[in-house]
Amino acid sequence: MRKNGFYLALAASFVLAGIAHYTHFGDIAEFAISCVAILFVAGFLGRATESVAHYAGQRMGGFLNATFGNAAELIIAIFLVKEGLYDMVKASLTGAIIGNLLLVLGLSILLGGLKFKEQRYNIQVAGHNATLMLMAVIGLFVPAVFVGVENFSVEKDTLLSLTVAGILIIAYILWLVFSMITHKDTLADQELPPAVHEEEPVWSKRTSIIFLVLATVMVALVSEWLVGTLETFSLQFGLSELFLGAFVIAIVGNAAEHSAAVIMAMKNKIGAAVEIAIGSSLQIALFVAPVLIFVSALFGRTMDIVFTPIELTAIGVSVFIAKSISRDGSTNWYEGALLLMVYVILGFAFYLV
Repeated sequence: MRKNGFYLALAASFVLAGIAHYTHFGDIAEFAISCVAILFVAGFLGRATESVAHYAGQRMGGFLNATFGNAAELIIAIFLVKEGLYDMVKASLTGAIIGNLLLVLGLSILLGGLKFKEQRYNIQVAGHNATLMLMAVIGLFVPAVFVGVENFSVEKDTLLSLTVAGILIIAYILWLVFSMITHKDTLADQELPPAVHEEEPVWSKRTSIIFLVLATVMVALVSEWLVGTLETFSLQFGLSELFLGAFVIAIVGNAAEHSAAVIMAMKNKIGAAVEIAIGSSLQIALFVAPVLIFVSALFGRTMDIVFTPIELTAIGVSVFIAKSISRDGSTNWYEGALLLMVYVILGFAFYLV
């Protein structure tokens, strides 16, 4: 019954968002309706990816959840790039990274820890994730430092951005080869006891894939409608592009990761939850952000990969505490609470900017 209620709400919110967009309800009303719609659509996307993950295995399932969970962020960012709103793009990418590392991971560890006293996952995965997070920080930090050098021309800025973006994409692809192919068995989590195994999915493999494609299309449509209302919304409520991109858009776009990671953690599948949360942040920093650099070049004006000191500080702080908490391969509810506290600190600071 509850599932039927979810699908009715999904259909109703999606249709209402479409009506609001095409009949021009007004930007504020359209923004609110689109936000509600994308939450339900992201939830649908999360359920579809979880069902596909059942057939693909836990690590591949975590990767699929992270990838399709990032579909909302990527699609929203592409529309922002198309509109030339590069500052908001970088803010939304920053928000997606810190949102996954602090909010999504924090909620998963907190709620999973309240149900299970201690949760463990593969310590080698934790170590590799920590190294990759540092790689992401280096890739974003170096351009910001060198672009500030005197006589560093726009042409050099563009060349550096494209070069770093290409290297980060290669690093991410090599990580996929390493973790999914050459060292797949080494990085696999041990099987859980039968008592905590997930129930059989309600959809077949074919139906799950169809729903996954459908959900992605729905996310794309609602994202386009949402982006068209952002300028009016930010002016109406006096919000900076930095706060709007880093927290409002990021929280809405992260809805799929929220639901999927928390569900996995509460089923004692903390390895999959970490794969979704940290894997999603890594995917944003090492793949989505660089891809957007090349996408912007296709639109005729290359966006640089230079983030502001505030954005770099937020990312660096998030990586530092997430690395400290996850490196030992075990989690408890208190560590989740600490991650959430750091997220609130950053959110308040961004709001005051």
